[in-house]
Amino acid sequence: MNLYRFEVETEQDGVLYVVVAASDEQTAFNIAEIEVEKYFIKLPELKSVTLLEKKAIRKAAGFVIES
Repeated sequence: MNLYRFEVETEQDGVLYVVVAASDEQTAFNIAEIEVEKYFIKLPELKSVTLLEKKAIRKAAGFVIES
């Protein structure tokens, strides 16, 4: 299992950061898009979804999210 950090750029809302736990990259991308869809009442147009970082989950893992 890995922890993935994504940068999601939208037309209306700018940049969002999404962190996902998944077993592979394709699943992580899918989950990231699903989480963005669940976050908004009206789904914004996504310009890009970029994988920024991947870490193996062992006893602990984490990311620093810039504001």
